[in-house]
Amino acid sequence: MDDSEFLEMTGQDPAQAKILRQSLEHLASGLGGGALKEMAQEVLSGRMGLREAADVSAYTEQALEQSAPLTQKWSEMSDAEREALAAEGERKTAEEQRSADEERHTAQPQRTSTRQARHDGSGWSLY
Repeated sequence: MDDSEFLEMTGQDPAQAKILRQSLEHLASGLGGGALKEMAQEVLSGRMGLREAADVSAYTEQALEQSAPLTQKWSEMSDAEREALAAEGERKTAEEQRSADEERHTAQPQRTSTRQARHDGSGWSLY
């Protein structure tokens, strides 16, 4: 499956799309339980869209169940701990953005000359 749906969901942000894919890959390994493993595998294989998966009650119920301890832990954190965690998330996102930019840059063909060849196929000419 390509990342077009992930890009759409993240506002065309390749770094966020990559993080979303990585999260689904972690869930597909069984990290979040059986239902979330199944959901992630369905989405990653392209058999189901992420929005469609969010409408399946078995998936959303397990997601809520799995997030409850995280919600509790977040509420028990101090402001400084929350800020440190947010800074780490921002650092990771910036790192993924740099990585995506590098990948995009190396994927673009490099032109060795600024002058176009007479018949480079980019336009129609009688000569």
